[in-house]
Amino acid sequence: MGDQVAAMCEQLVKAVHVMMDAETSQSYRVEALKFCEDFKETSALCVPCGFELVDKKRAPLVRHFGLQILEHVIKFRWNKMQQQEKVHLKEWSMQLLSNGTHSILDEESHIKDALSRIIVEMIKREWPQHWPDMLKEMEALTSQGEAQTELVMLILLRLAEDVITFQTLPAQRRRDIQQMLTQNMEGIFNFMISILTYNVEEYRKLKRLPGHEPQVRAHCRVAVATLNTLAGYIDWVSLDHITTRNCYLLEILCLLLSELELQLEAAECLLIAMSRKGKLEERKPFMLLFGDEAIDYILFAAQSADGLAICKKSPDSQEMKVVEPRYIFLKRLCQVLCALGGQLCSLLGSEVKVDVPANLSKYMEALLAFTTHSSQFLKSSTLATWGALFRHETLSKDPVVVDMAIKYLRASMGNLVKTGFPSRDDNPSCLYSRVDFDSDDDFNSFFNSFRAHQGEVLRVGCRLNKLEAFQIAAEWLHYQITTPINTGDTTSKNAEGLCSILSPSVVEWDAATFFMECVTSQMFRKLEEEKLPIDQSIELLQAVLNYETKDPLILSCLLTNISVLFPFATHRTHVLPQVLNKLFQAITFEVNPGNKGPRTRSVKNARRHACSSIIKICRDYPQIMLPCFDLFYDHVKKLVASEVTLTVMEKCSQMEALVLISNQFKDFTKQKEFLDELMASVVTEWTSEEIGHVLSNPSVFLSFVGADQIVTEQNGDTDTASVNRGRLIFCLNTVLAVVKRARWPADLEEAKTGGFVVDYTLDGAPIYRNPCTAQFLLILPNLLNLIRTHNSLFLPENMARLSETFSRAHEMMENDKNMLLGLSQHLLETYDSPVYRSPLERMQTFFCNVNETCFQILGNAGLSLQQEFYTVEKLAEGIANSAFLSLDHVPDHKLRAMIRLFTRQLVQSCPQEYYESLLCPLLGPLFAYMLQRLSMKWQVINQRASINGEEEAEEEEEEEEEEELCQENQVTQEMLEEQLVRQLTREVLDLLIASCISRKVPESAANKEEADAPAEEDMMMDSVQMTAAAPQTEELTELGKCLMKHEDIFMSLLTISFTSLSWKDTTSCHRTASMVCWTLLRQVVAGNLLPEAVTWFLTSVLRALQVHGQHEVCNSALSQLAMLIYENLRPRYTELKEVMTQIPNINLEALEQYDHRLLHPAAPKYGEKKRKELFKKLLAGAVGKALCQQFRKEVHIRNLPSLYKNPKPETDILSGEPLLLTALFHSENDTL
Repeated sequence: MGDQVAAMCEQLVKAVHVMMDAETSQSYRVEALKFCEDFKETSALCVPCGFELVDKKRAPLVRHFGLQILEHVIKFRWNKMQQQEKVHLKEWSMQLLSNGTHSILDEESHIKDALSRIIVEMIKREWPQHWPDMLKEMEALTSQGEAQTELVMLILLRLAEDVITFQTLPAQRRRDIQQMLTQNMEGIFNFMISILTYNVEEYRKLKRLPGHEPQVRAHCRVAVATLNTLAGYIDWVSLDHITTRNCYLLEILCLLLSELELQLEAAECLLIAMSRKGKLEERKPFMLLFGDEAIDYILFAAQSADGLAICKKSPDSQEMKVVEPRYIFLKRLCQVLCALGGQLCSLLGSEVKVDVPANLSKYMEALLAFTTHSSQFLKSSTLATWGALFRHETLSKDPVVVDMAIKYLRASMGNLVKTGFPSRDDNPSCLYSRVDFDSDDDFNSFFNSFRAHQGEVLRVGCRLNKLEAFQIAAEWLHYQITTPINTGDTTSKNAEGLCSILSPSVVEWDAATFFMECVTSQMFRKLEEEKLPIDQSIELLQAVLNYETKDPLILSCLLTNISVLFPFATHRTHVLPQVLNKLFQAITFEVNPGNKGPRTRSVKNARRHACSSIIKICRDYPQIMLPCFDLFYDHVKKLVASEVTLTVMEKCSQMEALVLISNQFKDFTKQKEFLDELMASVVTEWTSEEIGHVLSNPSVFLSFVGADQIVTEQNGDTDTASVNRGRLIFCLNTVLAVVKRARWPADLEEAKTGGFVVDYTLDGAPIYRNPCTAQFLLILPNLLNLIRTHNSLFLPENMARLSETFSRAHEMMENDKNMLLGLSQHLLETYDSPVYRSPLERMQTFFCNVNETCFQILGNAGLSLQQEFYTVEKLAEGIANSAFLSLDHVPDHKLRAMIRLFTRQLVQSCPQEYYESLLCPLLGPLFAYMLQRLSMKWQVINQRASINGEEEAEEEEEEEEEEELCQENQVTQEMLEEQLVRQLTREVLDLLIASCISRKVPESAANKEEADAPAEEDMMMDSVQMTAAAPQTEELTELGKCLMKHEDIFMSLLTISFTSLSWKDTTSCHRTASMVCWTLLRQVVAGNLLPEAVTWFLTSVLRALQVHGQHEVCNSALSQLAMLIYENLRPRYTELKEVMTQIPNINLEALEQYDHRLLHPAAPKYGEKKRKELFKKLLAGAVGKALCQQFRKEVHIRNLPSLYKNPKPETDILSGEPLLLTALFHSENDTL
């Protein structure tokens, strides 16, 4: 036997070296790996070979493999081993702990980890029933030296992780071990604290004596291991163990913050403790950390670590670097402070009597120090705590917090400035960013989120002292106005002397503007009108209006400030002409007026910003703008007639603003006359014979827009085709602007006086008329013609008419593809570059705009025109013959726009009286078609996945560069198509939900939402415990009830709902399973359903569990749905039980018991929670595994005899058979 073991060990050693040698060929490595794996699976020599290989004399690589063999034996063969073999393995393993390792400083960490895993695997299988003295044996081991003590700590940590954190055991074993740990926790904690105390004391004592460095390092290593183990327990043990002896453990942890070698682990433990939730009374002792001594320790540690966080790269170099361990410690300390603030906010003002800490100011100064640190990560870590302090009912009124709010506002001024890009060296924060972020794009994404969170906290902080906050904002803006422009070293690529997006002046202007936005928004919400600083604000607005700049980036900031300060102008209307003049100038802004080349992105954005500002002002303050209407209108006429180059969007935005102001005429006749004049040229052109012919004929349309012409770099895009496209887009955008914005007065009396009310419905509701109806009805026929023609463009004969230049004109644009695929947009590099677009890109943009604008017009028409739109003759037929025509050839991204922009809007705005005549004829065929289309699409995706897997195995040897590139493009295209199908699926299900499902919140929950409404804008806090959401019930909408009357439509809805459950989209599956399926099925559950239909419903849910069951959210929703189907239909359909019996590994006895309780009225009934648990267990065999789990070898851990008496039999006295009083006291019913 010994020779056989030695020979096998020699072979295993060779195999291990072959596997790990970098020079080994792939075939040899695979062969060696197979040999080792076969040995572990089949050999009877695993245990003796394993112990032979772990001998201290062997190389660490070989010893680690030996430990892996032993672990494999315990995990996969333990249940088949004889008791004597188990005892032998356990004794040898304990012997390894005693003397099988080198000293604590010499032993490899992976050897210690592997050895601890072996012991933990045995503990998981045998403790406490068969190994009652385990804890005593572990305690005895610690007396043998530092190496054994460290191993014991690793074992205790690993045990807690497997049992509590990762829960890698069966439920009963987990309960047994957790209960035993909990019973012994006082002893375990005292044991760990005593180990920690002893080793820290020895470490400190010997550190001061020369010549004891090995002992110092050994004690330090044990202390670190003990702290790591404590961290694994602090998270879940009873708070009493943490706060016992007047928070002795927390006191030790605070003391250790000053020890460089131990401070990080101590901070981790403190953070976990301070983050604990639980009863407020149990958390009250945490307030001891607000004492002078504890706060001083934390502050001293922070100051020391900050000084050591940065050092020179080398003694001779001036370059600096971040010392990561010290920086990580700073992060943990910051999080400890924030968690401590969370505890204070929870306890103060609750039923637990806690006073405001005497040294609150010292705590807040410490928090402010982290807020002003150079690290952007540390700044962001404090935001949630500041928000909690400023919102707190008691603390927000405390003078210390009020004063600190002003300091925080001033600190935020610097924090809002976007600096610290990893690639740059223009700010101290760049050093830290290189540690925290992988790239500038990564930092940019973080900072955008960081700024948004800052804005939320700023808005809350401003409420504590609004006028002072505005004063700070005004001073900052004045400073920016009076400070010369500093372009820095990142000037614009396009024009000399202009800033880039990272120039110092731009980032400061941007920050000051954002700060002003946050402050001003709170003033108008929280201050009475007489307290507003109107004169100061008008003076500031005047300074902004007088500021002249040729830099588009700074101009954009100016425009934002004008919009922000405009509400003050409503009190001093004499500045309105100046405001309009400034905005009009910005609309035609050019860096170089003589330059005819393409504009940069920043210039385009500035002009677009000006247009948006005008629309926003006219939307929010139309009454104020009404006296300026004639001035505005005259300017727009001159602008359109002049030779100034305006885009279609810029022209139409001005018209949109005019329409918004015209709503204030409150006179139907006057507003109609204006709209007739505004739309005259558009209506004339759109209804002309030439345009009518173009919009009705696909070939003529393609020729009209130039899509059948070959365009080269030499000849360029023909002027005629470009002008034609512009004409169509201008007409469509103008119609959209008018239809979207023209409205009657909201006040009924004003509407009646102005002539907008023409009649009343039977229930007394007014019927309005829209002043743009006449123009829209003239436009509508050709609009439907254009939609029909556009849908026809995808027919093969019309696709063939596209020239070679525009053969991909109907494809998605690159930006849209990248957005759909989640690829980042590198705007930082292209912001100030001229925007060159190829003829193909311009054509793609045109077709995209035509498609979306047409559907936006139709979608808004129902909302704006209401009765006048829905009473259009043969409207349903017109829509069906245009929007729903040739859908087989329409690409997914075009179809998605139709559903989102038009169909859903039509459903949401349609009056109930038109459901039958309009919506049913449209939605019935649409849902039936989408079911067929999406089913085919998902079938192709599933087939492609299986085919690709087979092809990969066949084509491994052919790896030429061109083929790889081609395959990569194909994969990208497949990913894009799959993502488009996923998005289209969601749009269809959203339409179904909008059509059929109404969510009803219980009254108590609704009242709570109303009470919480003012805090809606507030940031969600990690420190606040989330309460369970109030249950919502779904019911059919009135439209849903109408659709239900049509059997074919309702069956389409049911089919698409249940079929979509197993499509590979977890979002759709969860929404449909939780909201739609049962709501629809419940309507027909009492009827006579075919047995085949009933079994199909349940089978669909089981199929979905196979696809999505590994996701807990989907699993819960699907299990609940399956239970509802089974419980409601099983009494009448025995076929459902047959379906259930086909679930793999189902417990038939448990199914029989469930059926018995369900079908027999006299049988005792379980509560809903218990029924859910039982039914979920029945479905377990149907749940599919995640890909990462599918090929994993199962580990089976047997349950041991229960530690406790069996609970009393589950007899429900109330629901079961009646018992006589004497029977209750019969000896057989005595459970004691």
